[in-house]
Amino acid sequence: MKRKRQRTGLLAGLLLPLGFAAAAVCFATALDSLDQGRAGESHRRLEETLRQGCVACYAAEGFYPPDLDYLTQRYGIQIDEKRYVVKYMALGENLMPDVTVLERVS
Repeated sequence: MKRKRQRTGLLAGLLLPLGFAAAAVCFATALDSLDQGRAGESHRRLEETLRQGCVACYAAEGFYPPDLDYLTQRYGIQIDEKRYVVKYMALGENLMPDVTVLERVS
């Protein structure tokens, strides 16, 4: 009877730390996945905001913004320049500009 209790105690003594380690790994993985999802959503939202600003400018003024500064100054769009690089190429006053948002690699 004592041998079974010793085996059970040894087994529980090994499984408990392993269970905590597995839970910690799962939690860390979930946090990393959540952070990546949030970064992707922020990236997508900035691209969408820039395009909406271009359309708003065209609707209000009859032409697309000639450059990114025009868009940010007159339409209140803020860009986190530490995190993103925005490539803005105006193709003409009546053509939608090519807007590309890239995340900076640190």
